[in-house]
Amino acid sequence: MQEKQIKDISLSAEIIRENVYIIRGQKVMLDRDLAMLYGVPTKVLNQSVKRNLRRFPEDFMFELTKEEVHNWKSQFVTSNSSLVFSLRKPPLAFTEQGIAMLSSVLNSDRAIDVNIQIIRVFTKMREMMDAYKDLREKVEEMELNNEFLFNKIFTSIASLTYEKEKPKGKFGFVADK
Repeated sequence: MQEKQIKDISLSAEIIRENVYIIRGQKVMLDRDLAMLYGVPTKVLNQSVKRNLRRFPEDFMFELTKEEVHNWKSQFVTSNSSLVFSLRKPPLAFTEQGIAMLSSVLNSDRAIDVNIQIIRVFTKMREMMDAYKDLREKVEEMELNNEFLFNKIFTSIASLTYEKEKPKGKFGFVADK
């Protein structure tokens, strides 16, 4: 029965996406969030990682600096999570490769199933970013190619809305001499 429960793990993509942060220009997930998804205490996850540090080079996992922790905490101003504000040590941040490595370190069916779902979300996020990048590049290209045309249009519009000053007539009372 327990084996069946493990196979039925279904995390929504939204839950995973909510726990992805951009730190040091990389999409990462924090040890606390991953531990929650894997159903293990953060301490257990971190101990497993420490026992296997060789599997986690800096491009797979890194510890947040004090400034990064401060910035991360500031994202939770409206949150009432005491866990976030009572950290004894900085969280570990795992890149996509580090998350993939976690399933071998934790060595459980649940870790494997959760990792598969997380990697799928990371892949979809990368595809979306690539699509937006292509769209942005096309818009920039249109702007460059049509800059002269746009300038001409804006100049024409400005000339239509600019009202030439007419000579002013005399104003007021003129007395006879």
